[in-house]
Amino acid sequence: MFTGIIEVQGKVSEIVRKDKNYNFCITSSIGSELRIDQSVAHNGICLTVTATQGDKHWVTVVDESMRKTNLETLCIGDSVNLERCMIANGRFDGHVVQGHVDKTARILSIEDAEGSWLFTFMFDDLNNLMVEKGSVTINGISLTCFNVSENQFQVAVIPYTYEHTNMGILKGGDRVNIEFDIIGKYVEKILSKRKS
Repeated sequence: MFTGIIEVQGKVSEIVRKDKNYNFCITSSIGSELRIDQSVAHNGICLTVTATQGDKHWVTVVDESMRKTNLETLCIGDSVNLERCMIANGRFDGHVVQGHVDKTARILSIEDAEGSWLFTFMFDDLNNLMVEKGSVTINGISLTCFNVSENQFQVAVIPYTYEHTNMGILKGGDRVNIEFDIIGKYVEKILSKRKS
C-alpha cells in the first residue's frame, strides 16, 4: 500500500523486451536502499524489484500493465515518480493508494495559475469514479480533483509538487496513469450489484 506522496524521481536507464514482458532499469537516489522483492510504485504502478546494483534497480512489467498504463510511452532518460510502500509506523500523508492503475487520461491543458498550475484531464470513456473534491492518484501522486464531469476533471498543482515530480515536464496530450479512490470503487461495485 502507498500514500501518493512521491519520494524521488528516477530516470529510465534501460528498457529490454523479453517475450511479452519488459524489463526496466531505473536509476535513482533510493536505488541503493532497495532490495529484491520490495514493492515500489513507478508512476503509480506497483512493481516488484527484481534486481539491484548501486543506484539502479530493475522491475519486470507484464504485457497487461504495459497496455493499460503510460509505461509504454517511456523512453530512456524519461523521469519516473517513485514511492516505496508505506511503513506501519509512518504518517499517512496522502490517501490509500494500491498502486493498481485503473485507466489513463490525457492532458487537455496546463494553465499557469500564478503560483500553481491548473491541469485539465480527459478520459476516452465515461467511466469516471471521481467525486468533487475527492482524492485521485495521477502518476502516483495523491491530488484533489475538482470540476469533475463524466469525462473530464481538473487538479491544481503547487510549486513543490510541480518541481519534485514529473508533473513539471508533462505537456498537453501526454498520457498519465489514474487510480481512483478505493472507497469510490467499492461503492460503485456495491451499487452496480444492487441495480442488477
